[in-house]
Amino acid sequence: MNTKKPMSLTSRVILGMVAGILTGFAIRSLFADNGFVDTYIVNGLFDVGGQIFVASLKMLVVPLVFVSLVCGTSSLKDLSTLGRMGGKTLAFYIATTTIAITFALVMGSVFQPGAGADLTAASSFKSAEAPSLGQVIINMFPTNPISSMAEGKTLQVIVFAVLFGIAISAAGKPGERIASVFADLNEVIMKLVALLMNLAPYGVFFLMAKLFTGLGLSAITNLAEYFLVLAGTLVLHGLVTYSLMLKGFTGLSPMTFLKKMEDAIMFAFSTASSNATIPVSMETAKNRMGVDNRISSFTIPLGATVNMDGTAIMQGVATAFIAQAFNIDLTMGDYLMVILTATLASIGTAGVPGVGLVMLAMVLNQVGLPLEGIALIMGVDRLLDMIRTAVNITGDNAVTVIVAKSEGALDEERFNNPLAGEKEEQVSLKHSKA
Repeated sequence: MNTKKPMSLTSRVILGMVAGILTGFAIRSLFADNGFVDTYIVNGLFDVGGQIFVASLKMLVVPLVFVSLVCGTSSLKDLSTLGRMGGKTLAFYIATTTIAITFALVMGSVFQPGAGADLTAASSFKSAEAPSLGQVIINMFPTNPISSMAEGKTLQVIVFAVLFGIAISAAGKPGERIASVFADLNEVIMKLVALLMNLAPYGVFFLMAKLFTGLGLSAITNLAEYFLVLAGTLVLHGLVTYSLMLKGFTGLSPMTFLKKMEDAIMFAFSTASSNATIPVSMETAKNRMGVDNRISSFTIPLGATVNMDGTAIMQGVATAFIAQAFNIDLTMGDYLMVILTATLASIGTAGVPGVGLVMLAMVLNQVGLPLEGIALIMGVDRLLDMIRTAVNITGDNAVTVIVAKSEGALDEERFNNPLAGEKEEQVSLKHSKA
């Protein structure tokens, strides 16, 4: 009898990622000018498979956020709990973002990645106009919630779901009947998330193979110091800042937390989208870490929209890099303006690939730095975007665990159990007959 333990989801995703990277490099080296491989394999199979995987993740975001948040909000008996929970969450998100941008500016000033760089030949970068903070707040409230869901406007969906959940809680018996329907819907959607996660190794393989087939290492070589300073700052913030916060506010093991974040981190790295990773982050928080759904359904979608520590770090290091490259000295007032602007910009940054460059333009404008510098760093931004997305979702889950612990909504036994959540990741299509 074969008693061999099946490979875990994490191991299969890592295998898919490594195989994809190696396949991409192999195709780039051996079939660089092969039209058939480029058309039918790289831009055919790999591109289509990867895009379907990302689209499938995004497909789940709106129904998962809406249903989970309605379930969580409607279960609250005291509305002051929602206000207290929201206040804590926003306070932690703003604090971590401020720490991130300050850390980035310090690293940029110490290592000076732009010293001696020549950006005079850089092509121009045209930035879209960034919304004001007032406009960001106004845009949080939907005029048509169905349209907001169709367009995937996460903040508007959150606001409507919270109001809808409050109404269910206040509606008495009719509300209880509706709440039970949403509870059943939530279980079905979480099972759909688990089903998609079991297909993740193939999706990650396609994404990595397509990316590394076209990723030129020459761009990284030319910007090696900028790349290393930014990547190093991101990793240090992700490992040190969040670990210290988690240990300080909860007493829980950071190693256990990071170990349980493996799947979500790899999803974030491969998709470079905080929004696309929401289903995996919520599944991780609920099933792997033992966070109550009423907490995770609020903190994680909100974090994917307003908690962009990785983006803030990129803006800090890039600002220092561009200022040094153009021999422009920034005053202490300029640095404080960068911290303030980058913090506000990260709140208004959508959780989709590449949007950080648009917000960087706003930060540069605030301190009078030329936008031409953005054109050069665009060459390595895609790979760095993957790293900062992984940092973003790690911060979302760290704050989620901290808030859950403070609200008495964390199952510590499940958090400390290394096998917790593995059963929920398995999907059986066989049904037993009574």
